[in-house]
Amino acid sequence: MSEHRRKPPHPEGGGRASARRAAQQRPGRGPAGRDVPTASHSGPYAPQPGRGSRADGRRAAQRGTAGRGRGAAARGAGRPDKRLINYPRSDRDGWKRFVPSWKFVSGTALGFFAVIIAGAGIGIAMVSTPDPNKAAQAQNNVFYWADGSQMVATGGSMNRQIVPISSIPRSMRDAVISAENESFETDKGVDPMGIARAVWNMATGGSTQGGSTITQQYVKNTYLDSDQTLKRKATELFIAIRLGVSEEKDTVLAGYLNTAYYGRDAYGIQAAARAYFGKDSQDLNPAECAFLAAVLKGPNLYNPDGGIGAAATPALNEKRARERWAWVLDREVEVGRMDKSERAKYTDADFPPRAESESTRGMTGQIGYLVDTAKAYVMKTKGITPEQMALGGYRIRTTFQKPKVDALVKAVEDTRNGFIDEKARPETDTFVQFGGASVDVKTGAIVALYGGPGWDHKYFSNNANTSGVPVGSTWKPYVLAAAMEYGTQNSKGKGISVDSKYQANDLTVINNREGRPLRDASGKPFKQKNESPTPFGYVTLNEAMEKSINVPFAQLVFDVGHDKVRALAKSTGILEESMNPNPDASWALGTSTPSAIRMADSYATFAASGTHREPYSVTEVAKNGEQLSGFEKPKDQRAMDSAIADNITEVLQNVVQNGTATKVKKLGRPAAGKTGTTDENKSAWFVGYTPELSTSIVLFRTDPNSADKKLISMNGVGDIPSIHGGDIPAVIWTEYMRDALKDVPVTKFPEAEDIGVTADSAGAPSPSPSTVAPPSPSPSTIPPSSPPPSPSPSKGGRPSCRPWELYCDPETTRGTTNGGANTGTSTGTIAGNTGGASGSPSPSQSGRPGRPGGITGGINDSDQE
Repeated sequence: MSEHRRKPPHPEGGGRASARRAAQQRPGRGPAGRDVPTASHSGPYAPQPGRGSRADGRRAAQRGTAGRGRGAAARGAGRPDKRLINYPRSDRDGWKRFVPSWKFVSGTALGFFAVIIAGAGIGIAMVSTPDPNKAAQAQNNVFYWADGSQMVATGGSMNRQIVPISSIPRSMRDAVISAENESFETDKGVDPMGIARAVWNMATGGSTQGGSTITQQYVKNTYLDSDQTLKRKATELFIAIRLGVSEEKDTVLAGYLNTAYYGRDAYGIQAAARAYFGKDSQDLNPAECAFLAAVLKGPNLYNPDGGIGAAATPALNEKRARERWAWVLDREVEVGRMDKSERAKYTDADFPPRAESESTRGMTGQIGYLVDTAKAYVMKTKGITPEQMALGGYRIRTTFQKPKVDALVKAVEDTRNGFIDEKARPETDTFVQFGGASVDVKTGAIVALYGGPGWDHKYFSNNANTSGVPVGSTWKPYVLAAAMEYGTQNSKGKGISVDSKYQANDLTVINNREGRPLRDASGKPFKQKNESPTPFGYVTLNEAMEKSINVPFAQLVFDVGHDKVRALAKSTGILEESMNPNPDASWALGTSTPSAIRMADSYATFAASGTHREPYSVTEVAKNGEQLSGFEKPKDQRAMDSAIADNITEVLQNVVQNGTATKVKKLGRPAAGKTGTTDENKSAWFVGYTPELSTSIVLFRTDPNSADKKLISMNGVGDIPSIHGGDIPAVIWTEYMRDALKDVPVTKFPEAEDIGVTADSAGAPSPSPSTVAPPSPSPSTIPPSSPPPSPSPSKGGRPSCRPWELYCDPETTRGTTNGGANTGTSTGTIAGNTGGASGSPSPSQSGRPGRPGGITGGINDSDQE
């Protein structure tokens, strides 16, 4: 190619593209964006482009672009940022822009604390200090009978006089400060760590915690009716801070002691001194002061009278109170508020005796037990504390019917006076206790209770609501009902009939679910004992229930499964915690300890054809003229198939007509029930029902003043060698029910339909009896040529005379046994039972709603009639 056609060479600066990018740079900027002197491109001193590649040009251009950003930063470093808060920081690059400066951190912290201090100052200025006179006031709680007439007004009448610090002994002040707030005299009224813990727990939904200082507790006492909310805690905090800086310590301490709750409906030290010791506060001695300081820990659990709940029995409370009392005295020595020589004067024997509770005024007869039951129901339903209840102001309408309560009292006292003579037979007739409860079958309402001789007789345990008294053979219907519901290992999953036969001889070996013999403590095969050695042979389950023979039910519970029986009992209202947990043979014989209330309510499920209704004792509650919610009648729950419940009723009617409860026939109307007597004759029960009422009666023996409340054998009571459920309890039941139902029309139970398959136990003679009667009578003790019109049900399965056929009088004999007692020792522990449990409904065999099983349990003592 000729020279004149050759293209001129590209500049060494990177070509046309590089030149264009360079031209786009700001005048007066170098390739890196730095300020440099400029000159005319046409001047003689214009720099010549250096030689380089196109890549160099591109990199130079990129540096120029980035340089503009760094230039801005450079400007920021030279001049202050115009923003109020320099964050993210404009004078830093990358992640360093988000690292706050020390000025920013300190300024933020100071601002935060300024806001907190300002808010606290405003809060403290806005709150008022507590008024102990107002806080110590309490109103009456008024209880009404079911018909709306007034039963009793309680509380509000105690001496609630506010006393000055001079009337509060130094020993009381020392005891409380030592036990609750050692630093009281030097702190500022608050505990920062305690506050932080309480706030955190409440903010995260944890348990609420009160203030730990005496000042905070004093403030808390003025808010007993308020909710446990963060707002309330903040208000308490502000008041406590204000008191800590503005009030004398003696003023705060006097305010606390004048408003604190001590139990026995006593608010304030003066009321407590009168309630427990019958004296003024200024006359309290150091031992009594230590006692009151101990009770302040929590009157429901430390008042020796007992409180609400199974853990607040008089025995447990007494034990806790004694331990706390001794600890308070030791603590006074530890913190230097009592000399060791003074402490040595108070031994366990010096635990201060209490005066009779003034809260029993007006609580004569059964009123105390009725009020106690209703209060427990209200407190559980609304989550009300004993302290809040003691402040009063509640108007409570109960389900208790005065005529029925009076009838139950009369039945018990007439029977008691007729066979107990403590003066003539002090070794056997002392400490005999009665309890009873009656429940409306159609609603679950508790219409009557018998809790004991009365608070006015210094008997504070409610025998109608105690736990610790085994129910004996009254437990057997649950075993039979579960067999009807779930079947046995021999029925291939089908419910069994009461015509199924089981071995009933005394001392029969019981097999477990694997068919192997149970073992006793020595490793030998366990043999179940009946009360009588009568050789019954194989009997139907109906006859076993009629005579209350132990052996068939001890085997049946293994064939069914303890878990299924447990689930069925629970579905009828028996509380899980009252069931013995040991899955042995004796569990079927009644070693569990439900209360009389729970037993009456549970049997009402059978009377109501399998519909369970939770027991309740209150229908309306008003506070300050406003009706409180939550006291509607409990909803019906299906516990078992109605056909099963009706069959149980038919079997229990046979117990009344031909079995161990024939004394009940004097009622003169359809009735069903079961007797029960426990090992060593320590308790005797009768639980029975009509279509209208279900009632349980319990008789047991215990020293109410003993520490452990152990049950004592009733052998010889009333000059009777052995008391059974079919004797005294059945007589009381009959007398009460006759009066309670005297104006009620006679009605019949539903007719029971044939259900289940005949599934005899292993070893039963064959052929097994059919569920359908054979066309001709089989050989038996009844001659076929002259069959009686009503063959004895003990010779076969179902009773041939319906129990409601009052003029049907088959020739029957009462079994020579009442069921057998076996091994074990029963001890009674007095405790309240509240609440209930119910499973969810499910289909059952006959197509009606039923309830499945599903828990294991059992125990090891046997019981009988």
